[in-house]
Amino acid sequence: MTAPTAVLREMRWWDIEPVLELEHELFPEDAWSAGMFWSELAHARGPRATRRYVVAEDPDSGRLVGYAGLAAAGDLADVQTIAAARDQWGTGLGARLLTDLLRAATAFECAEVLLEVRVDNTRAQKLYERFGFEPIGFRRGYYQPGNVDALVMRLTDPAQATTESTESNG
Repeated sequence: MTAPTAVLREMRWWDIEPVLELEHELFPEDAWSAGMFWSELAHARGPRATRRYVVAEDPDSGRLVGYAGLAAAGDLADVQTIAAARDQWGTGLGARLLTDLLRAATAFECAEVLLEVRVDNTRAQKLYERFGFEPIGFRRGYYQPGNVDALVMRLTDPAQATTESTESNG
């Protein structure tokens, strides 16, 4: 029996608590605070929106199984966060969340997308590489309090990346 496919939808304020539960489960050392999510969502709606935040919801249980966020400024976007529950690893949910963010970057008319990923998170790095992200540098001690370095990655032409990922996955 195949597990139901999670449904992606815009993150709203009432999603913050379940997102925080998942955040603390997946990133116990450097989890975001409620205030950080509130601040991001404050910029995610209306004509001057500069953020896109989505959640992935299990259609049967209503449980949130993933989330992702993007910030845009000028022609540059930054993947702020992306996470999938451990029981969703290998289902393609991460790729679906990233595709949604890259479509948002295109809608924001961004020419490039940057992100930071833990140097020890090879699973995420491989996902980003599949979409065409390339390493461009490091941020030493970026993830605190564990003092873990971040690999900085860049994608040029997010519109092209979403087209290619759809064609290769579909």
